[in-house]
Amino acid sequence: MGDISGKAVLVREDLNVPMQDGSVSDDTRLRAAMPTILELADRGAKVLILAHFGRPKGQKNPEYSLSKITRPLTQVLGRDVQFIPDCCGEAAVDGIAVMRPGDIAILENTRFHAGEEKNDPALVEAMAAIGDLYVNDAFSAAHRAHASTEGLAHRLPAFAGRSMEKELDALEAALGQPVKPVAAVVGGAKVSTKLDVLNNLVAKVDHLIIGGGMANTFLHARGVDVGKSLCEKDLADTAEAILDKADAAGCTIHLPYDVVVAKEFAANPPSVRTCNVHEVAADEMILDVGPAAVEALGDALKTCRTLVWNGPLGAFEIAPFDKATVALAKTAAALTKEGQLTSVAGGGDTVAALNHAGVAGDFTFVSTAGGAFLEWMEGKELPGVKALMG
Repeated sequence: MGDISGKAVLVREDLNVPMQDGSVSDDTRLRAAMPTILELADRGAKVLILAHFGRPKGQKNPEYSLSKITRPLTQVLGRDVQFIPDCCGEAAVDGIAVMRPGDIAILENTRFHAGEEKNDPALVEAMAAIGDLYVNDAFSAAHRAHASTEGLAHRLPAFAGRSMEKELDALEAALGQPVKPVAAVVGGAKVSTKLDVLNNLVAKVDHLIIGGGMANTFLHARGVDVGKSLCEKDLADTAEAILDKADAAGCTIHLPYDVVVAKEFAANPPSVRTCNVHEVAADEMILDVGPAAVEALGDALKTCRTLVWNGPLGAFEIAPFDKATVALAKTAAALTKEGQLTSVAGGGDTVAALNHAGVAGDFTFVSTAGGAFLEWMEGKELPGVKALMG
């Protein structure tokens, strides 16, 4: 990158943070942006932050203005952050003209322009005209080929930011060139949303642990009566095909053999019990993996060197159906702290589950990216990353 003093650097960050009553309810993404922004500012660049916020559908809408993020980002960075009311054109040029080297500014929501999500060359040109260099630091938006995430990388000298770099290094360690044996935990409600993930992973990992409602579909395919449980019965053949593919690849698929069931999905219902999967009654639903299965899964992790985790094992939002997720997460965290395991987790529910278990800080890397993390687990090429490799 060389001497960047006085240069205008367009930095794509993910500032799409959750808001409650006008204030930021989770500043994880703002903190993730810190290293890149501060390093560029300290090297004397004019730091111009590009980001989207919400879904304004190509229209200017004050509800989705990034001006709301200026103060929260100022607090996180401990530096003044200016706001510039457009991400290209005259208003942007005027705003940048008064900036000094080392100054930081957020430019208005890129999605106020209809050309952003279409990766419109005219918008790419207009944005490129206000900057000298481009840095993409938003892995969570890298699966989208938008003007600010992909187009700009072809128009200006392009670099990966520190957060993006960290993310790509972690992913490479997890599935690119992992230390074997490798385990993957894939949970979630529906097999249909994770088919590509499962198909990609069975060829790459040694142990595939399936949890959540997805496990019920696999149990059903194996002839187990899952009662009233969430289950995609029409996908039985698909589940069978994945099981066969895993067999051929030498991948062990772990399905629960004891489960926690209840007659209603509510907090601490009176009817909760633990039973063998073959003993689920017609009016019961499986809501978590049982303790014996969790212990066996912990033992399997102890034989592994790398773990990729996406999705909870049970209906973790409601007690007591969070027990399996918490127990296995604690085992994985302990193995990571002992230096036995490289653990990489990602996706919204997963981050929430690991925070709930109090172990997010003990994993090797926790990705805040949802869609991009999933597409990477599916083995897909991410346009925003590919453009940087150009």
